[in-house]
Amino acid sequence: MPQPRLVDGEEKTRVVLLSGFLGAGKTTLLKQILAWETDLADTVVIVNEFGDVGIDGLLLKDAGSDVIELASGCVCCTLRADFRQLLSDVMARFRPRRILIESSGVADPTSIVEILGEPALLASLRLDKIITVLDADLWEAREVFGPLFYNQLNLGHLILLNKVDLLPRETIPQYLKEIHAFVPDSQVLPTIHCRIDPESVWTRVDGRTVGLKPIQFFHKMPAAALTQSAAPHDHDGANHGGDSGRVTEAVDAARYVTFSYRDSRIMDEQCFKRFLKELPWEVFRIKGPVRFHDRTAMLNFVGGKGEWSPWEAEPETRLAFIGWDISQHATLRQLQKCIVGA
Repeated sequence: MPQPRLVDGEEKTRVVLLSGFLGAGKTTLLKQILAWETDLADTVVIVNEFGDVGIDGLLLKDAGSDVIELASGCVCCTLRADFRQLLSDVMARFRPRRILIESSGVADPTSIVEILGEPALLASLRLDKIITVLDADLWEAREVFGPLFYNQLNLGHLILLNKVDLLPRETIPQYLKEIHAFVPDSQVLPTIHCRIDPESVWTRVDGRTVGLKPIQFFHKMPAAALTQSAAPHDHDGANHGGDSGRVTEAVDAARYVTFSYRDSRIMDEQCFKRFLKELPWEVFRIKGPVRFHDRTAMLNFVGGKGEWSPWEAEPETRLAFIGWDISQHATLRQLQKCIVGA
């Protein structure tokens, strides 16, 4: 199934759609997104619940943003006309910079994308990203849920394999590999309680980044470790990559591992891109500038997909890695092979 077309035009209201089966963790993710910023005056949240009682709206009542509920139906079928009218009303009344839509767990995102692509709405709205939350425990039983389950995954630009803490350790690499094979054009991140960093949510999937914000990834992950101002430290006195190559202390929380690398020498561009392509799926997040012979570029690598943007600061390679039960030394050995003259 083809990915939905994203619309250009910075003046348009940005739309992020949260999809996923019942109980996967969409509301948990939405609450975290809303907690990242204190000023949400230009953000509207639309929550669709299938039942008569709007529980999610109650959970989000202190979010600090305008939360609008559509209950007792599904925006992709019985509430289709209401949803279309609601979007028009929201644009006329608020003219928000962003709209976050949490669809019902039984909603087919295909129909929602069709509505967002209608000419009357397309003139003012731009679909930035579809984030699908997948309950890790349901992947093994995926054959039971039918086309709806598959459509939610097929249309996801970013798939959160959530609740991985409830699975046996050895199944996580297997699931990541299977999901990447099923939806090869999507980014895939394993998460606990849908904890991801803001940049993974707000970065557009067409390669255009929307600012560079500090990472807030898992409770034991230092935010500074993934910002451009991170100060690396030697790990157990080891020196990786010569006099200038250094690695920070690794942090291991629930088998998540993070480490960073810094080196002022030039990287061979073809070798480095091959290094990214050959990484195991368990290495799912890399961020930082990379120094090539003719330029230094900022890499934002999420769930198997890399995006590049200009970098005008100091010309050096300064990368932060996040992965699931990975070996930092094996990873960095492969990286160091790309140093020119090494």
